[in-house]
Amino acid sequence: MSMKLTQKRFLKGTREFEIIDDAIHVRIKTPFNKEKLTVSLSMLNPNPVVNQACLEFHGRDTNEPVLSLLLNQPNPEEFDAFVEALKRRVLEEYSVAAGVKAASHSGEFDGNHHHEPQEFEESHDIRLRVKVQAVDAERIEHAIQMLETYLDADDIKPLLYALEALKAEPRNESCLVQVAAAFNDLKGTQGAVLTYAPYLSILFSDNPFE
Repeated sequence: MSMKLTQKRFLKGTREFEIIDDAIHVRIKTPFNKEKLTVSLSMLNPNPVVNQACLEFHGRDTNEPVLSLLLNQPNPEEFDAFVEALKRRVLEEYSVAAGVKAASHSGEFDGNHHHEPQEFEESHDIRLRVKVQAVDAERIEHAIQMLETYLDADDIKPLLYALEALKAEPRNESCLVQVAAAFNDLKGTQGAVLTYAPYLSILFSDNPFE
């Protein structure tokens, strides 16, 4: 099974990302050069970092950028779907590489028909990166739909309420603060939330810029 994302930049060429089995293949074409790169999914950190106009996946060991995707290209829906699939595959391949078989943890995932990613023991308080004027209500709606589809709504109810309020009033700063507070309270399920709603990674950052 493969999944592909193609990003084009006027006068700068194209970037093509394709997930095939346990690796992601990158092809970069510019007017004067062509590059190819193959990266093992198990070596990537599943939680990407927003760096200005790009979403970066760092290496697990080096903590340096390995993949860089242009935010929202070619469109938010296709971009989100690819990022969600990539993060899910990274988690799966890392588990296999680490010798952690899904069967040995079947009790942890009873009733989960969507293969929810494992919870992380560590969690981090986040700070807001974007101003309220930049909040996209349509992408908030998409995030809500993804979370309700793939996660147990009862486990993230305060976050869903906060997101609904922010969707209704995307320029209300207090609503944005409530989303951050609800996310911080999730602790161990933060990784799962960001896997299925990567737009929240854009709202949250440890290194905000104005």
